Amino acid sequence: MKTNKPRQPQKLTVRQKTYFFSDAHLGLGSIEEDRQKELRLIRFLNFIQQDASQIYIVGDLFDYWFEYKSVVPKKYFRLFSKLVELTEHNIRLVFIAGNHDFWVKNYFRDELGMEVHFNPVETEICGKRFLIHHGDGLLKDDLGYKILKKILRSKTNIFLFSLIHPDIAGWFARWSSNTSRRYTSNRTYESTGMVDFATRKIKEGFDFVVMGHNHVPSCQTLDGGVYVNLGDWIFENTYAVFDGKKIKLKKWAD
Repeated sequence: MKTNKPRQPQKLTVRQKTYFFSDAHLGLGSIEEDRQKELRLIRFLNFIQQDASQIYIVGDLFDYWFEYKSVVPKKYFRLFSKLVELTEHNIRLVFIAGNHDFWVKNYFRDELGMEVHFNPVETEICGKRFLIHHGDGLLKDDLGYKILKKILRSKTNIFLFSLIHPDIAGWFARWSSNTSRRYTSNRTYESTGMVDFATRKIKEGFDFVVMGHNHVPSCQTLDGGVYVNLGDWIFENTYAVFDGKKIKLKKWAD
């Protein structure tokens, strides 16, 4: 006579890790390239869901984002559904607006359950001080961008832009984005501001400075602290993970 073996208790996964990624620039590239990038990002989120307590999206999730009162990009419902699933599983999602997607209103907060920040975030994780910054505006000679940033974030200009039909506005924004990308493609971010900024912040007492923006993944020890640049999800597919003690820069091998 067969006896039933007692069931072994299932192992519970302790969610204690903090993940960071940036610069997916959804909307950049061909329709097929963009779809594959979105699906790749969703598979990554599925993977980290098992042990993530919080996820920081450090800007430029979209190559262009303008939030109308009742219109959002229709083709990203798969990603939106995944983000909702994460928040419903009590995983904290923090979005820091980048220079391509700072025209965010309340959709991410009210519909997706995310925290939204328009400025760098200073926070403490497991007793360590973090400064999390998209990285835009840190070039030493980037006065033009700083002026443009004030123009683009003007409430009056945002209102006027909202009067344009979404299809026309999207075309113009993509043209502007491509023009900006050609202008900045030959500039050296690391040697002209970002590392200097991270070094200053570490001297002020931060243990970790995490940024994106320049699409060049790196992890450097500076004066006893650590500066991480998250790279991108266009070519690099890189991200950082903090386990409570150390931060590591990793590449997503799909």
